[in-house]
Amino acid sequence: MTSREYEKVLLFTGVLSSIGFPETLRNSLEERFGRIVYTSKSIPFDFTSYYDEEMGGGIERFFLAFSPLVSPDGLREAKLFTNRLESVYAEGGSRRVNLDPGTLSVSNIVLATTKNRAHRIAIGDDLYAEVTLIYHHKGFESFSWTYADYRSKEVQEILFDMRRMYLGLLKEERVVR
Repeated sequence: MTSREYEKVLLFTGVLSSIGFPETLRNSLEERFGRIVYTSKSIPFDFTSYYDEEMGGGIERFFLAFSPLVSPDGLREAKLFTNRLESVYAEGGSRRVNLDPGTLSVSNIVLATTKNRAHRIAIGDDLYAEVTLIYHHKGFESFSWTYADYRSKEVQEILFDMRRMYLGLLKEERVVR
């Protein structure tokens, strides 16, 4: 049996921050994941109060995408790295930055998480992955477990921008092969 490579995906991270986007954070992410090729606008994170006690007020949500495209099986390593990086910016044991890496492919968005639920698949090191959205009939479709912000029009517009960019990068990569 011959093995095939996975189709490359766009690695991205959703960022929740109560301290903005420090240059040192940018540098650490680029050193590990490659050049940041997309930075979304920041939007107030008012979809839930889940992080308010830990992170304080004024939480902003934005997204970053990286180049080059990667194999989707690197999501576990990405989450391990972002977990360590979150602790660098913690104050008094509370995070000020929450980094949620994910992959964007032609057909879906997969997020990594530390929390086990019935719909999540173990990916090693006590981490899990979930299909958060699928791309179907020219739009994203959510599930009962999809986070409220990922269901929102604002975030889906960002994801559409990232998907257009991904398709362009994927096309370039296929031409180069």
